Amino acid sequence: MTQKSWASRLPVVKSKAEMAYDNLRQAIAGGELRPGERINMDELARNLGVSKIPIREAIKRLESEGLVTSQMHSGVAVTQVDKTEMRGVFLAREAIEGLVAKLAAERASDGLLATLEEVQTKMRAELAAGATEQLPELNSDFHRALSEASGYRILAELTEQLLLTIRRFRIASPVDTQNWEAVVEEHDAIIEALRLGDPAGAAAAAQAHTISQAGHEVAEER
Repeated sequence: MTQKSWASRLPVVKSKAEMAYDNLRQAIAGGELRPGERINMDELARNLGVSKIPIREAIKRLESEGLVTSQMHSGVAVTQVDKTEMRGVFLAREAIEGLVAKLAAERASDGLLATLEEVQTKMRAELAAGATEQLPELNSDFHRALSEASGYRILAELTEQLLLTIRRFRIASPVDTQNWEAVVEEHDAIIEALRLGDPAGAAAAAQAHTISQAGHEVAEER
């Protein structure tokens, strides 16, 4: 029996610190913990049924990712995201999304196209129903699938981090329905380039998508 065969059967056991980290990260991503909100570590420890030690470990990890900020005398709070920072995030996305789409187009499969089309169908259904609550997660699903198709773990991780920052920003500055409709149309252009096996076209469509969204959300006032 090889190491790979027996290791694959081992149960995935998370430490208390990992569980605390996952809970906090999901709460931040979903807007249950809003930017600027103070985190009560005593209350969190009680709610999760753990001591404060794993909570501190989780906080340290979140702080290294820039998701929370510790300040003397004021405790720990969810990091604020302002427009200046978001402009940098969109510039990073422009470069990374273009590369991700190019690589995905070079290896696009029927499975990837089906996944992206399924996300698009769900997004259109939400818009038709006048609902927007699920759109941020569906949008993340679209870009997550693309980044995973790139074949590089680091690109998937960077995409995930940028998407999380954008979702946190949108909690305070929600995307309107008209903008979400534009998002879906821009996704269509990326899918079409993937279907044609056009890496340059996919990169251009992904970059145009990011530039368009930056124009909607973080354009400098004149």
